Amino acid sequence: MIRIKAGVPRRTRPRKRARRPLRRALALGLPTVWGAIAITYKLTCPLAQQNSLGARIVTSAVFFAVGTGLIVQVRRSLLRELRQIRQIAGAAQNALLRPLPPRLDGLNIAAAQLSAERGAVVGGDLYEVIATEHGVRVVMGDVRGHGIAAIGTVAAVLGSFREAAHDEPDLEGVLRRLERALARHLRERARAEHPATGALDPDSPVAEEFVTVLLLEIGADGELRALNCGHPWPYRLSGTGAEPLARADPLPPLGPFPLPAVLPFVCCGQLLPGEALFLYTDGAEDARDARGCFFPLADVLAEVVGQHSLPVPQSVLGSVFTALLRHTGGTPTDDVAILVVRNDRKSKCTNPGARGTARQATTPPHPTNYPQHNGV
Repeated sequence: MIRIKAGVPRRTRPRKRARRPLRRALALGLPTVWGAIAITYKLTCPLAQQNSLGARIVTSAVFFAVGTGLIVQVRRSLLRELRQIRQIAGAAQNALLRPLPPRLDGLNIAAAQLSAERGAVVGGDLYEVIATEHGVRVVMGDVRGHGIAAIGTVAAVLGSFREAAHDEPDLEGVLRRLERALARHLRERARAEHPATGALDPDSPVAEEFVTVLLLEIGADGELRALNCGHPWPYRLSGTGAEPLARADPLPPLGPFPLPAVLPFVCCGQLLPGEALFLYTDGAEDARDARGCFFPLADVLAEVVGQHSLPVPQSVLGSVFTALLRHTGGTPTDDVAILVVRNDRKSKCTNPGARGTARQATTPPHPTNYPQHNGV
């Protein structure tokens, strides 16, 4: 689809198209001109035929100038291609990790991703927040590897979640949809890389792919339910500090092992008005400084929360990323994604001690429909 900017006359578009052949001609013609100058000087200039010291100095200066011109031209071409690649990567990133709305169903949201590859804007982390008739559903994931190679896996998992979040009445169904989507994606990659066999070779890198996934469901009353496949548990941010949302052992990551027959969700109490959830990928906790010390994420969160009476998602996001870049010297070794969700809904008459503690359900979850809450 071609987008036309408002207020730009149509007659300007052919001029832009006409510039492309001119740029290509310049990219090919300038190196040719520099080479022709060097050859012409060597064959036709009498000074180039002499063996005196002065003649050699002049000849060396001419060829040095020609070589410098070629290097400058090649450098400009490479920089131009790099800018185009970054623009394409940015468009792909926006299509996959589309910008989240600042407010959704009474929740204040802020999210960002930092790629480990120098100059890249894409990575292997994924996140999404969707308001459904079953509650607000959140996914946070981390694909093995980073950069361009992880884009296909991120697209498969996110695309499946965006549909399953609306279709499935419980988190168990959403997680199984993600598992099937990942399995299809890996089979298609295997057929593309090994068309002769068309099978997934256990020794191939594709067979070693996996994705850690955290699914959260926030009900209209702030009730939290979660399913965790190998992902770090988020932190709950409140006026009293930062504490892990749950301590239950997660399931294995998606990919290497099939999901068990029964998927008991984890009850995480309630997200009270004014409280926030800090979701992240393991690149934040695993980041090291020059001495090999890990990034003290819990201490940083406690310090950030202590500076504000209410955790502001945008402020938390900026403070943690600033501290992380300072800790790693501006060069993290793994992708980092952070998502902060604060409950800005109006307080209801509930028992203050009803939040409870995180516990694992002993029976499979029953479908529960939460009424859509549009108040703030």
